[in-house]
Amino acid sequence: MDEMQEILDLLISMLPFLIPLVIIQYGLLIFVIIDIIRKKRTKTLSPVVWIAIAILVNTVGSVLYLIFGRSDTFGSDEDF
Repeated sequence: MDEMQEILDLLISMLPFLIPLVIIQYGLLIFVIIDIIRKKRTKTLSPVVWIAIAILVNTVGSVLYLIFGRSDTFGSDEDF
């Protein structure tokens, strides 16, 4: 039982570091999904595939979309 308490104490001590990371991670995911839905076009794969990648591969998928999939069309009517 002492080991369980040590693990719990370790987890509790790490929460101040983990909570901001989780907030950033989900904020990035929400930004990417909204961006995919609003633009409706991507450079490489279809928007549905990019959403699946962003959700399933989480942070890495979101960064991959921003690097390789995000279209460069700014100021067009499709952005809004």
